[in-house]
Amino acid sequence: MKLRSIITSLLAGSACIFNASAQDGSTAYNYLNIPVSTHVYGLGGHNISIIDDDINLIEQNPALLGPEFERQIGVNYMRYIGESNFMGARFGNRITDHNAWAVGIQYYGYGEFTAADIDGSITGTFNANDIAFSATYSHDINDRLRGGITMKALSSKYEDYSAFALCADLGINYYNPDSDLSLSMVLKNLGGQISKFHESYDRLPWDIQLGFSQFLKNTSIRISITATHLTKWKLPYYTREDQNSTTSELIEKNSFTSNLFRHLTFAAEYVPSDKFYIGIGYNHKTRTDMSTYSRNFVSGFSVAAGIKSRSLGVGVAIAQPHTGATTFMANFTMSLASLLR
Repeated sequence: MKLRSIITSLLAGSACIFNASAQDGSTAYNYLNIPVSTHVYGLGGHNISIIDDDINLIEQNPALLGPEFERQIGVNYMRYIGESNFMGARFGNRITDHNAWAVGIQYYGYGEFTAADIDGSITGTFNANDIAFSATYSHDINDRLRGGITMKALSSKYEDYSAFALCADLGINYYNPDSDLSLSMVLKNLGGQISKFHESYDRLPWDIQLGFSQFLKNTSIRISITATHLTKWKLPYYTREDQNSTTSELIEKNSFTSNLFRHLTFAAEYVPSDKFYIGIGYNHKTRTDMSTYSRNFVSGFSVAAGIKSRSLGVGVAIAQPHTGATTFMANFTMSLASLLR
């Protein structure tokens, strides 16, 4: 019955997403696409299939939560573009040998802005922020298959405007420890606004994602491929005819190859033990999104490293989407269960 319930939920979510993707209009709440895990951020910003002892990973896929995260705390901080600072915390615990729960809070602060009236007269300053509260539950369907769900409450306040939304992530993961193979599927951000900013309701960035992670045979190298934005095949972008000029004519790129690679994020890691990793990721969509801006050679690339002891873990990640935006993220984890033994 539990397996049937999870499959039914995944199929129902798929139908909702495909119906939404057929409608015109952009989405709000796109901060939900920013990862909170350094491990994920350093692997291109999307990864729903890596298996690691890090509770921050469950933000990408609720099915990555399990009883192994017994009384684990995760804290994250990110210095994002401009004056944006993001931070959050999570706590997870086992229920039985086959299920677990977690709760979390994430804060997105965008800095201070200048306020003006309709005539352009400065009236002071204001702040803008988003807060996401989450609750996650996961259950082992069998010894290799696990399903999970995360419920999220989203509160936004921009100057005198505020809004509230509810959504859910549904995930499933297959992991074979004998071959170190992990496969995942996630339906992300299923839901909508309860209260709106102004006159109309904003859509959430609903998505279908597929993930693959595999250690190469007899090596310490793990590769990952994550497919995102699967609600829409065509993801055209524009680039300058002359990349050295910011005023040259824009050219649309919308070929089969271009669309294919804008759906994919690639990553490779060196993982000599479960105590250390170093990885690099490439996100072609991030790189091509910067085609009309000041991107450089490393745009689209990101790197991460992590080290842990029996009860403590630290991770860092860095990326530079374009020349004026170097982003840095740090994670900290603590296993109270291991610490108190």
